[in-house]
Amino acid sequence: MDQPRSKRLKSQVLSKLNSRHVPVVMLTRLPDRKLGAQRPPTPQQFYSDAESTGSSDGDVTWEPENNSSDSDFLPANDKPKDAKCPKTEKTTNTAATKTKTTTTTTTASQPSTTDSNNTTADGNSTMIVSSIFSHGSEETKKVRPDLPEVEVKLDMEVLARKRPMRWLRGKVIEIVEKEDGRFRYKVSFDEKGRSLVSGHHLAFPSTPKLDELFVGARVVIQSQDDKLQFQPGILAELPGRKNRLRFLVFLDDHTPMYVGLPVLHLVCKPLKSSLDDIQAGPHKDFLKVYMKNWPYPHLTRYKVGQRINAELEETMQKCEIMIVDCSLMQIVFQESQQKEWIYRGSMRLEHMARFLALKKQQENNEESNQQ
Repeated sequence: MDQPRSKRLKSQVLSKLNSRHVPVVMLTRLPDRKLGAQRPPTPQQFYSDAESTGSSDGDVTWEPENNSSDSDFLPANDKPKDAKCPKTEKTTNTAATKTKTTTTTTTASQPSTTDSNNTTADGNSTMIVSSIFSHGSEETKKVRPDLPEVEVKLDMEVLARKRPMRWLRGKVIEIVEKEDGRFRYKVSFDEKGRSLVSGHHLAFPSTPKLDELFVGARVVIQSQDDKLQFQPGILAELPGRKNRLRFLVFLDDHTPMYVGLPVLHLVCKPLKSSLDDIQAGPHKDFLKVYMKNWPYPHLTRYKVGQRINAELEETMQKCEIMIVDCSLMQIVFQESQQKEWIYRGSMRLEHMARFLALKKQQENNEESNQQ
């Protein structure tokens, strides 16, 4: 008896549904170019053009043959493995440098070593680039962390300065307070001898933590030639993808060096400005410019086999590029066949010295025009 009624109800419902407009969803396949725009960015897309592998780190032409963690000093003196010449854009006669906000590399007008066409002796062009070192703040910080200062105590093991470029292991055997309130520390060296030194001539023998390090920090590193000796310097780069996760240190004798964390040691009581502990001269002048420009350091861009002029014993001499490794390159002087690692932004490079002189002149002209 209920069955006919249910059929009638069903018929009425279907009739009402048929009388209404029912929405229909139609799927259309988008072209590949539109699909690519809708996809989330890949890790490489998070970097600007200036950070891509074809930019400032695209001229890295050498991988250390022994890249294991056993070696704390890089680059090593191994032979280059599968070294390839980088792509180097030719310069034009445009006196312009790359700005901090753009990603396109521009060229700088540089006087030639042999003519006026911005070319070196072998006909290759030269470029000055200035791009941000990295994206992460942990890789570019140059402000000393606000951390508690570790007190220097009696019988404390330390690294202490015996000579300007020779620091040794020792122990604090006496703390002397001067009339001006400052302290001096008498250190007995493990080898032999004693010295009375200031707190900025002491370093911790233990390995520092990453959060204690910053660009401009006063450090001491273990000597490559003698593991019992240590050499002072300024920390110039923190680990990042642009330097293959290494620390760059400028030693006080102007030697640049990539090192690992185990050979780094922090100075106990550094001066307010770490550069105040460095003797006045060309190296200190270079560091002032470097710290002022950081994290936008000026670098020359050369390729392997290119011939340039670089300063050796206070005179410009011809040399050839042997290896390019991130911010460093190895050169060999033609006359003496002496090999040396040099920073690509060093004022010992003729192109860089002239570029900085021109830049300083332009700044002076701008200041005089504003007055």
